[in-house]
Amino acid sequence: MIIVTESLERLRHLCDIIPPLLEQIPESDFVFQPSPQKWNKKEILGHLIDSAANNHQRFIRIQYENEPIIFYNQNQWVNLSHYKDMDTHHLIKFWKLYNLHLTELIKFIPEENLRLNGVGGDGRKFPLHFYIQDYVTHLEHHLKQLVTY
Repeated sequence: MIIVTESLERLRHLCDIIPPLLEQIPESDFVFQPSPQKWNKKEILGHLIDSAANNHQRFIRIQYENEPIIFYNQNQWVNLSHYKDMDTHHLIKFWKLYNLHLTELIKFIPEENLRLNGVGGDGRKFPLHFYIQDYVTHLEHHLKQLVTY
């Protein structure tokens, strides 16, 4: 499916270009808290790791469960993961490795499985190919909050 192939290529490209750009950001920028209600850059990166973890589950479960309902409370995940207290280099490496893992996983999904549905927290059904494309789009949105590429 062309949409998934394009998303997979975009994800691979991001795994190549983003980590060196993140490594150039001063630690003071990573820990700067714009307001008590907003995430700092470490927390945004942590949110992207959480998104990878939850989408990993989605990409697998949609293939063998009948329309699984998969969602998570992103604020609780970020708060309880304590990303703001973690080593920045660890977070960058983990983000890259997790996303490279997802690229490997996605390339093995049979085309017929890409049409199987999952259900989000809002109760709406979408096919797996949508979730893959949406994951990469969501990732790009947040990466633009961290770096210019």
